[in-house]
Amino acid sequence: MKIQGPNHSNFNPYQKQMQKQADLKKELTNQADQLQISNQAKQLQETAKPDPARQERVQEIKQAVESGEYKIDPKQTARKMVEFWNNQP
Repeated sequence: MKIQGPNHSNFNPYQKQMQKQADLKKELTNQADQLQISNQAKQLQETAKPDPARQERVQEIKQAVESGEYKIDPKQTARKMVEFWNNQP
């Protein structure tokens, strides 16, 4: 008994499904990732830029620390720490 007749010589019922999956893989590999930054994020980035006056003060403190001229008042430091922790919710 012959299972495949003359009209069904190379018939594979899953061939179309396999072709669709191959095409889908090609589409997915051709796509590139995209990144969009919201306006809110752009505004945050602008406001996060360091203030020049603050940067100058930081540099002054760094130089004073490196040269050994920067002195810390332990009483004032303790007072500020207590104030900070007392104001916490």
